[in-house]
Amino acid sequence: MKIVADDLSGPEIARFLAEHVEQMRSLTPLESKHALDLDGLRAPGITFWSVLEGDSLVGCGAIKRLDAGHAELKSMRTRPKRQRSGVASQLMEHIIGEAIRMGFTRLSLETGSAEFFLPARKLYEKFGFRACEPFADYRPDPNSTFMSRAL
Repeated sequence: MKIVADDLSGPEIARFLAEHVEQMRSLTPLESKHALDLDGLRAPGITFWSVLEGDSLVGCGAIKRLDAGHAELKSMRTRPKRQRSGVASQLMEHIIGEAIRMGFTRLSLETGSAEFFLPARKLYEKFGFRACEPFADYRPDPNSTFMSRAL
């Protein structure tokens, strides 16, 4: 497996992210959906990585700069047939390391509060994330769980 910075120009990552947004929309009310689409992920201040196994895309993740010391984890996704195989853990290690290298001192995230998102919340807890209040432009939402960790 290798993790590479991705400029989001390829058709495979476009399909992969479209599937992600579609899945999030099927699980979460529109007003509670915070997954970024392809254009949103191309915005300034976002660094995006793809996880490749050979030539196959098996996962992705990004960080969005909130301020000089704080970044937000975005678009963590593992291909469904590869879930619980270590892809997300390797990607989390990589993203945390990159966030530290970039000078961030805090990494935060928003994820769903429904049962479907429990494995994601457990992954984040494994990497030191703890529940926190809404950050950046987020507001309290019963469909959201907010988590953060110092780097």
